[in-house]
Amino acid sequence: MPAKTKTARKPNPALMKPVQPDAVLAAIVGSTPLPRSEMTKKLWDYIKKNKLQDEKKRTLINADEALKAVFGGKKQVSMFEMTKLVSGHVK
Repeated sequence: MPAKTKTARKPNPALMKPVQPDAVLAAIVGSTPLPRSEMTKKLWDYIKKNKLQDEKKRTLINADEALKAVFGGKKQVSMFEMTKLVSGHVK
């Protein structure tokens, strides 16, 4: 039986397309259009820099004032809910 050749994964073009953050999200990631992957990376850099990841349950993000605006006023969201909420702030 011939060995299966591994095909390289192609990056999803939709994820690579730059999106424009709105004013609320721009306060955290900047106002220039970014691919979603870069935006998520900058968001996590901000969360780690400001120690906003919950100490006990690491999948939860505690919002500071800037993130609370992005999270629709919620004090705490899960990292999965965060991606959904951030999507509402891009064009």
